Amino acid sequence: MSLALVHSRAKSGVQAPAVRVEVYLAPGLPVLNMVGLPEAAVRESRDRVRAAISCAQLEFPNRRITVNLAPADLPKDGGRFDLPLALGILAANGAIDPQALNEYEFIGELALTGELRAIDGVLPAVLAAKQAGRRMIVPLGNAAEAGLARAEHIYTARTLMEVVHHLRGDTCLPNAAMHCDFIEASVPDMADVRGQHSARRAMEIAAAGGHHILLIGSPGCGKTLLASRLPGILPMASDQEAIESAAIASVSGRGLDLTRFRQRSFRSPHHTSSAVALAGGGTQPRPGEISLAHNGVLFLDELAEWDRKSLEVLRQPLESGTVSISRASNTAEFPARFQLVAAMNPCPCGWYGDNSGRCRCTPDAIERYRGKLSGPLLDRIDIHLAMTRLSHEELHLNAPSGESSAAIRERVILARQVQINRTGICNAHLSQSQLKSHCQLASANQDLLDKAMNALQLSARATYRILRVARTIADLAGCDTIETPHLAEAIQYRQLDRALALPKRRG
Repeated sequence: MSLALVHSRAKSGVQAPAVRVEVYLAPGLPVLNMVGLPEAAVRESRDRVRAAISCAQLEFPNRRITVNLAPADLPKDGGRFDLPLALGILAANGAIDPQALNEYEFIGELALTGELRAIDGVLPAVLAAKQAGRRMIVPLGNAAEAGLARAEHIYTARTLMEVVHHLRGDTCLPNAAMHCDFIEASVPDMADVRGQHSARRAMEIAAAGGHHILLIGSPGCGKTLLASRLPGILPMASDQEAIESAAIASVSGRGLDLTRFRQRSFRSPHHTSSAVALAGGGTQPRPGEISLAHNGVLFLDELAEWDRKSLEVLRQPLESGTVSISRASNTAEFPARFQLVAAMNPCPCGWYGDNSGRCRCTPDAIERYRGKLSGPLLDRIDIHLAMTRLSHEELHLNAPSGESSAAIRERVILARQVQINRTGICNAHLSQSQLKSHCQLASANQDLLDKAMNALQLSARATYRILRVARTIADLAGCDTIETPHLAEAIQYRQLDRALALPKRRG
């Protein structure tokens, strides 16, 4: 019987479900039929495989070839099945021992010359093969990415012929782990930020507790400068976090920057980006900006200029840390546990509250401008901070530099470690039951919070976020309990909830 079975991996979100490529040779006119829900790129592989086998000086069988990609209800796309298909045909034709394929999994696109080309989504496939206890062979172009899995039996090959020789036992392919050396890229330093002591304090609190933050200020006050330096004061990603982020980048089609493997991502999409660009989408769903920022920072500049539909996409991921994308042929779920940093001007012209007195916006115009941000979205942002423009003297090149990122990061790491030891998660993600256990207030502090709730008309969600921020401030101060100064500082960070934050109507 001319039958061969080859193991491979499909791509579905950040998962890599197993696919079995079944190749059967039968008497009849030479034709290659493919079933199992293949997309156009998979169906076109018959021509690439035929040419690659011929260029490798191997025999392509002149028989009726039936290929089944199981399971039949899983969509298959891309050129990742070229290599397993070619090996299945060769094994069914007797050029390779079919038993030699059992302990391996294969992915890779074939050039007409038989060269193996790199593909998307290799890292999830390698991790899945490692978990299944199988060896895997990937294209040489994916060697560094595959090496991140630190698996012993992940091999790389340059051509189809190299794979054939390896399976025959003639040669041994190199291990992917040897290609995994890389150099960490540098990140911007907080020392570049002059002045803005209150904003620097707020960024330290946000970094320590994983809190979302909104910066409000006139043009040139340093909002973007501060936001870009947040990754430099965050703790380095753990092995698990780094692998999760790398897997998302791997399936995105945008490439994986190995120089920033250990660093938390910083995504800064333009304010004209659509809801699909943020959340992800496509016929075969790919991750959007909020998933690419997983375990990192998502910076949204000019927040009030964003399309409201796009901003509302953020509401569910800010709470759950995941985003689900459903299409007619496929459904995918991507992780999206990011830290949001947003920036906006205080009014349409940008100069409301500035000492220059340049603002001529009417109260109605300012209210409409700020009304572009829905209450539910603002409730989900822990810290609202108003910034002011610095004087020219404070901006001189010879002015004293601010505290370095390294010094701030040390305090952030200590506060994070307290949180991990206490609950296993950052304060920003505390559940209601955990808040009850670890954010108890004295009676005087409870009265203060009640007064703030009534004065600012805070929702229950905003109140819980005040408690989470207060808990982080207490952790930075090394206190086991939330004291009055911690709570008062947390309350003052709800500036967009204050009635005084909006100008009074004239007349």
